Amino acid sequence: MKKAEQPATRVAEAELRASDADRERIADLLRDAYAEGRLTVDEHAERIEAAYTARTLGELAPLTRDLPTHRPLSVSMEKPVAAPPTPPLPPAREESANLVAIFGGAVRKGRWRVGTHIRATAAFGGVELDLTDAVFESPEVLIEVSALFGGVSIRVPENVTLVGGGVGIFGGFDVREQTAPDPYAPVVRVKGTAIFGGCDAKARRGKKVKEWVRRQLDG
Repeated sequence: MKKAEQPATRVAEAELRASDADRERIADLLRDAYAEGRLTVDEHAERIEAAYTARTLGELAPLTRDLPTHRPLSVSMEKPVAAPPTPPLPPAREESANLVAIFGGAVRKGRWRVGTHIRATAAFGGVELDLTDAVFESPEVLIEVSALFGGVSIRVPENVTLVGGGVGIFGGFDVREQTAPDPYAPVVRVKGTAIFGGCDAKARRGKKVKEWVRRQLDG
């Protein structure tokens, strides 16, 4: 009896090319693990870089294998079930690059478009600048602060890089710097002066920016 012919060997799953969606899924798992304290800063940075440079599913799988949130990468032969359509987000607001509060207050928050430069001025008043739901249209944002007998409060998403500092004269200028694990994440720089006033800039935990122009690294 003639032996049945064996079907042609398929390409091993580990050798299949990874898609951008596969890389982003692994990157999200790594970010969650870092936030939970399961990875050190160096481990997270190393794995994130490896995730974004991975070419195959086999290169992605080891990056989350030792994490409880790991989901094996697999290729299903079944027809995928279409997910329900996601309601479109409202368009981001176009806002002025200047916020001024004189003997009063000025607040900017919600879904608005962040450019390259913002000036926040508080004189006998307060400015609240919230970037946690904003759409970053520039890879780097400079925020210039001037506080005179007033205060400026700045909040950024937890997955951006925050750097800078300023001068406090009979006041305080506090920028709680952080480096985003993703090297392509936006950079927010804060500088300025607080005279008989204050500036407070820090990340808001649990808020992540999802829309931004990715930075292109040299080399």
